[in-house]
Formats: sequence, C-alpha cells, structure tokens
Amino acid sequence: MSDQREQRPQNFETLAIHAGQEPDEATGAVVPPIYQVSTYKQDGVGGLRGGYEYSRSANPTRTALEENLAALDGGRRGLAFASGLAAEDCLLRTLLVPGDHVVIPNDAYGGTFRLISKVVERWGVEWSVADTSDPQAVRDALCPRTKAIWVETPSNPLLGITDIAALAAVARDAGIRLVVDNTFASPYLQQPLALGADVVVYSTTKYMGGHSDVVGGALVVDDADLGDELAYHQNAMGAVAGPFDSWLVMRGLKTLAVRMDRHSANAGRIAELLASHDKVTQVYYPGLASHPGHEVAAKQMRSFGGMVSFRVAGGEEAAVEVCNRAKLFTLGESLGGVESLIEHPGRMTHASTAGSLLEVPNDLVRLSVGIESIDDLVADLTQALGQ
Repeated sequence: MSDQREQRPQNFETLAIHAGQEPDEATGAVVPPIYQVSTYKQDGVGGLRGGYEYSRSANPTRTALEENLAALDGGRRGLAFASGLAAEDCLLRTLLVPGDHVVIPNDAYGGTFRLISKVVERWGVEWSVADTSDPQAVRDALCPRTKAIWVETPSNPLLGITDIAALAAVARDAGIRLVVDNTFASPYLQQPLALGADVVVYSTTKYMGGHSDVVGGALVVDDADLGDELAYHQNAMGAVAGPFDSWLVMRGLKTLAVRMDRHSANAGRIAELLASHDKVTQVYYPGLASHPGHEVAAKQMRSFGGMVSFRVAGGEEAAVEVCNRAKLFTLGESLGGVESLIEHPGRMTHASTAGSLLEVPNDLVRLSVGIESIDDLVADLTQALGQ
C-alpha cells in the first residue's frame, strides 16, 4: 500500500469523507461499491488486476476502509477485521511468541482480559497487571521477556486515563511496543500514534460504526514493516472484515466527528447531573475537574467522549434496579451507537473479570450516552435513579 499522506488534506472531517474513497472509475459513484465477491479473474497466471485474487487476502471495499482508517489515525497502514477481538488476536500473535510477557492495565474490557488470561496464556505468554496511569508502576512491571505494554485510555469501564506520551517513553526506553486501545475516544478525539504509540486498536463496532448495526475491528500502525507483518498474519488467520461490514463502517466514519461532538456534549451534562445526585456515590468521567486524569485527558484528547460510569448508593441490587428502570437508555451491551445504552458491567460486559485484579465494583453502572435530546436523557436517568 503506497504512502499517500503527503497528498492528503489534514482536516479530520475532510479525511473521514474522502480518504480512500475516490469516485468509482467505472460509474463515478461517490460511495465505494460493495464488492460482494470471493474471487477475481486473473489476466493470465499471476496476472492480478489491482492486486486482487481472493477476498480473504484483499477486497476493494475493505481496501477503501483500510486506507480511510490509516488516514484518520495518521498512520501508514490500517487493517480491518471481523471484530475488535479478532484484531487483538492478530496483534497479540504477531507481537508475541511463547515465553514472552505483556503488561496489561488494571482496568480493561472484559473480552480483552479473557483473551489474554484464558487463551493467550495457554499459548505460553505471561502477563502482569499495572496501573497504567502511573508510568513508574508500568516500568516496575516490566521484565526481560516483556514485548508489549497494552493500554486503554479512556479505559473500560472505569474511564481511567493514561498519559500516552509518558508510556511511549517507557516503551521506547525498554525497546518494546506500546499498544493503545482507542475505542472509547475514537481517532477524532485522540491520536495515539502522534503521541508515540506503536499500534492503535479499535472495535469499529462502537463509535466508528456508530449505528449498532455492524461488528468489526481495526489496527493502525505507522511502522511499514510492522504493518506488513500484521497484514501477513491477517491473511494467514483470516478473520477479515467482510465487504458489507467494511462499507457500513465507512458509512459511519463519515459522520464520526459530528457525532462525537454531540456524544461528548451530552455525556458532560449527564456527568454533571450524576455528580450532584444524592443516589450516586462516585462518577467516572474524565471531563469532570475532579477526575484524577482530567488534566492528562485535556492535554491529549479533543474532548472527553460519550462514556460515563457511576456507582450507586445501596450497592449491587440498587445498581441493577437503575438499569432496569431506565426507559430511553436501553439496557444492553456494547456502546458508541447513536442511541443511549445502560448496563451493569459486573454482570454483563465484565463478568469475565470476576475474582481477578480487574474485577469491577458491583455497584457500578456504565452509560453509553447517545445523541438524543439531552433534556430527554436527563429526565430518563433522573427517574431511573428514583427521583
């Protein structure tokens, strides 16, 4: 894949609509077609048209998405997968071999923890947990076999903030890779590669797709050689994004900027409501000045995103009742869609962390704040809390 960054416009909103999405040469269609095809006619043995031979290896619709992903994160290579966990699996098996070690955060998506602790560990890879908001704690967790530091910022579900540039320095000093799961922020709010990260990971199911109608994942890198290694493993393992799913993610990316602005504005209002509510004992939102990572988040993020978590007075059953009483906030897993969602992480998305160092509080509620009227969202959450 050629590096075309010098010819690209630099404004995010323009890149989201145009990068990798030139009008179709045959028809002039302004949206890339869905190439729902498995194989391609070759012009003689080894004579490939545009490099396409089989859609596991490459598909024009997926290529358009991957070029768009690279542009939005300022990288040289983007790769699209069937899910976020498929992207993570490919990355882990590219970076690590049996006997290696990885540092993971003390707050992370339950699926990531399950993949590392239940699957990758059986392959002979060791892992340690560290508070990634503390560079010294991460440095102390390194060992001679460490090959990668894995970070989520903001983290899921406690909205912890990691200073990406500070951890990039730790990784450089140790000669290892820094991986940043940027799903909660999206490339619009945060640019990990520009801050020194080696790999950016996404569940494109979330904000990038944005409409709760597609499952996908992505990796973006700025190192061409690492990009080639990942592409080799992507093809060898085969968990690629299909053409229709690729098209849906591209559709979502076109409006990512305007949606994230609204998500962030609504979430900020919700966080302020919760912070003053007598049924709430703690609010996790980096946009609040009281959040311990607020200053770092303000430095490395455009705004603070659409995710808010909070703890409910009365414990686990009270938290579950808040989830059950919500009406406009739909009870469901996932996040990042235009509609607002509510869930109980301990019983839902993070059940796999029970009994571990990543176990979440049982009185925790997580919100994915959508783009509905903020007045309606405030009214619904107020009644769900019992007032």
